[in-house]
Amino acid sequence: MELIEMSCVHQSKGEGKQALEKAKEASSKERHLIRLQENSGLSETHNLDLTFLVLFNLALQYDHNKMYNEALNTYQVITKNKMFINASRLKMNMGNIYFKLGEYNKAIKMYRMAVDQVPNTHKDLRIKIMHNIGSLFIKTGELAEACNSFELIMQEKPDFRAGLQLIQCYHVLNDSEKMKKAFQSLLNIPINIDNDKYSQPATEDPQSQILLEAIKNDKLRQWEKGQQEEAGKTILTAAKLISPSIEESYTAGYNWCLEAVKSSKYAPLASDLDLDKIIMLLKQRDITGATEILNTFQDKEPRIASIAANNLSFLAYLQGDLDQAEKWGESAKELDSYNAASYVNLGNVCFARSHLEQAKEFYEVAYDNDSTCVEALYNLGLVSKQMQNYEESLGYFMKLETILRHDPPVLYQLAHLNQIIGDTDQATEWYMQLLGVVPSDPGILRELGQLCEREGDKQQAFQYHYDSYRYFPSNFDVLDWLGSHYMTLGVPEKALKFLKRASIVAPNEPKWQLLVASCYKKTGNHHKAVEVYKKLHRENPENVECLQLLVRLTSELGLKEAGEYVLELKRAEKSKEVRDRIGSSRPGSRRSSGSGSRSSGFSPNSPTPSKTSPTHVRSLGGSAHAFGKHNQSVNGTLFESDEIYESNQQIREIDLRYDDPLGPAPDRPRTSVGRKISEDDFGDEELGDLLPE
Repeated sequence: MELIEMSCVHQSKGEGKQALEKAKEASSKERHLIRLQENSGLSETHNLDLTFLVLFNLALQYDHNKMYNEALNTYQVITKNKMFINASRLKMNMGNIYFKLGEYNKAIKMYRMAVDQVPNTHKDLRIKIMHNIGSLFIKTGELAEACNSFELIMQEKPDFRAGLQLIQCYHVLNDSEKMKKAFQSLLNIPINIDNDKYSQPATEDPQSQILLEAIKNDKLRQWEKGQQEEAGKTILTAAKLISPSIEESYTAGYNWCLEAVKSSKYAPLASDLDLDKIIMLLKQRDITGATEILNTFQDKEPRIASIAANNLSFLAYLQGDLDQAEKWGESAKELDSYNAASYVNLGNVCFARSHLEQAKEFYEVAYDNDSTCVEALYNLGLVSKQMQNYEESLGYFMKLETILRHDPPVLYQLAHLNQIIGDTDQATEWYMQLLGVVPSDPGILRELGQLCEREGDKQQAFQYHYDSYRYFPSNFDVLDWLGSHYMTLGVPEKALKFLKRASIVAPNEPKWQLLVASCYKKTGNHHKAVEVYKKLHRENPENVECLQLLVRLTSELGLKEAGEYVLELKRAEKSKEVRDRIGSSRPGSRRSSGSGSRSSGFSPNSPTPSKTSPTHVRSLGGSAHAFGKHNQSVNGTLFESDEIYESNQQIREIDLRYDDPLGPAPDRPRTSVGRKISEDDFGDEELGDLLPE
């Protein structure tokens, strides 16, 4: 017995191996004792209870150590011995082992053999075994058999777990009538808890007062609360499950469930069911219907009315009606001064009005009232960041990271804040963690590429930008960067792929077509470049930059239409000069000040238009940066002048024979080594005059 007790003690401490060793030692000594008794002729003194105890403990320890075959063999030794009383009940243990092994049919067989051996007086044990049988039938897909098991439970001793599983089976079978019947059975389950005894009026007897205070939150009361919560959660879950299926429409089904609940002993749950209905209406984008139901909750008990006011406040905020959002938020706060959600809603209203200090105060009160309110903590981090209190914002988000492990928005905020304060290494580490959670987010890949570029790691920067392009091939910043990268390497053929895609995504943006034509020129495909320029000229006949390049290129190639483009260029220049004169005469005109600068993403041997690309798609928590962040020029020249292009007499004396002042263009180098970064196709032309409008 001492060895068995030591085995049980080891098992209670989680020391499974030591427990198994003691169980084996006890079994060995028990067999040795039997042999001694047989040799001494004392077989009739054999203690069957001791043998059963030793074998049963050994089987249990095998099971705890996941030695399932050994455990099954030991249980079979016990069950086959007819001298052991009630040994057949151990079939239930064998069924549990077969369940762990995934052999569900054998487990069902064992459970049925066990339930046949359990007398009717042990109703609770029979119910538990029947519940196991029903669960296994669900595992094997035999829903009709599972329904039979759960129906038997609901007839003998109904419970909420079996009732919910019965409803789930009928839902899968799409039997609406039986779903209704099972839901009614669920509502008829008695809970037998008297809440009135905890709210009795005060008496003058001090002993009664002490007793009442003692039982208000003792273990029995906590158990009763748990039972009530389980009942409410089960009924609400069942109602949400069957509502779309029992009637022709979701609303009709929910109304049936609502009426059934109101007419039962669980009528207080009707308000919670109404709130669930509101959530479902919001998911269906029926905001009007949800608002109408919420307005009916103002006369309910304070808890329900406060929840309704919170939802009304949030709906008004989403609709942009800040006055109504504030009104309902104040109402929720008055109904329940400890309602954290009401303070969060009021803080959101202040944040939208740019009253950051007041918003922060509301968020702090919300977090003080409920330390688990992650919305308040997250918004505290955002408002501190907006107020440029970056270290304080980092503290809030670090605290939030300990609560919500590996939450993508929190990880992004931590990375971006470290990026703002200049801690590039820490920012990179947070971005890498974020990339592990959302590996296909193009915005995060681009941010990592930008960080690597600042650190001088061009190869890794290219890899991140290219991965971002693979997941989202329409980001103009990424297309700009990749095109610039290949142009810097002297491989315009590869840059063409990205610039062409940009021109397809933004067909009305001249910049990309100009860059495509420039790449064709650099690859020596001048005729293709002329086609691109002509296409752009047809689409944008007033584009002076395109005409300038078209005149130069057709002149260089000796094409006859060069003269026509010269005349069109003159007309376009005159029109531009008139527009500029009108624009400069306006008060407050930017051009009239004679100052300003602009930069391009990268400069091919053609001027870059000033128009920006379409708005970038915003990735996870990311921010869209201005186009052209990769300020790197292929020809070593940044177009920064903002002067007005002025027509002069030179255009009237254009010689169609092109004469490059730098002499003949050298052959394109095979690699980027030794590349002349100062090459310029425009010769001595004034760069300011070639700026786009």
